[in-house]
Amino acid sequence: MKIIPGILAGTGLFGASFLLRSQYERDCLSTEEFVIRSRKIKGAGKTFVFLSDLHDKEFGAGNRKLLAAVRRAKPDAVLIGGDMMVAKGKADLTVSLGLLEALSKEWPVYCGNGNHEARMRRETDRYGALYREYRHALREMGICCLCDQSVSFGEDIEIYGLDLPDTTYHSSRPRLPKHYLERVLGPGESDRFAILLAHSPCFFREYAGWGADLTLAGHFHGGTIRLPLLGGVMTPQYQFFYPWCGGCFHASGEFPGEFEAGQEHTMIVSRGLGTHSVNIRFNNKPQVVVVKILNPTIF
Repeated sequence: MKIIPGILAGTGLFGASFLLRSQYERDCLSTEEFVIRSRKIKGAGKTFVFLSDLHDKEFGAGNRKLLAAVRRAKPDAVLIGGDMMVAKGKADLTVSLGLLEALSKEWPVYCGNGNHEARMRRETDRYGALYREYRHALREMGICCLCDQSVSFGEDIEIYGLDLPDTTYHSSRPRLPKHYLERVLGPGESDRFAILLAHSPCFFREYAGWGADLTLAGHFHGGTIRLPLLGGVMTPQYQFFYPWCGGCFHASGEFPGEFEAGQEHTMIVSRGLGTHSVNIRFNNKPQVVVVKILNPTIF
């Protein structure tokens, strides 16, 4: 009978250690760099910082630690993947707008929407009013909001922002309507390097097939808990050990026979910065993504 108290004590100690480690990780920042090479890039390459899924998280007062991490990367622009706030409860914009304003004072900023912005946008009550306030504030800051739109960046890059249908965020087996990207964004690029801000990574095949040279996604928070070899445990859409929770993926490797290696379709999935609802991170530090896009014949 003495075994049972020992098991309970061990379980309690493990649980306490797990929660302490999770609290520590939620306040850490991991900066990870990815290099993409494409012959579409002319002359000097470009460096972008990609931030996603802030969910009102602050890394130091006024997000000073996060801003310092962005400065160290020396980006040409900052790309935002959505879910900067939490669209439930008090739905406060103070943290998200504070960070975006600070970023906009130092770099060009391009924002896509996530499912939390989409949730606010479709509401007609106070959340809808908050979304209009959010968009107005971004425009006043000079931030480019990309909602099923694109904008040129230099002579060789086009940045797209895709708003996914709400239904794609509510299923463990989401589907995208046929030819959806062509319908809302037009035909994919052939000469310019296309960066696609698409919050959900679930549709990598469709993004690559449309013509995205580089897709930047988030949404899954790295799978919340990450295990060696197995990856992220669970997504917010109750997908277990989903392969695209976080990391860099190439279409030629993910879909053998469908895409040739020379076509260079890549998706980088950020582990995100904050949490909500399930406030746990384990072996899964918040992530600042740095992307360098270079011409392989020059660099």
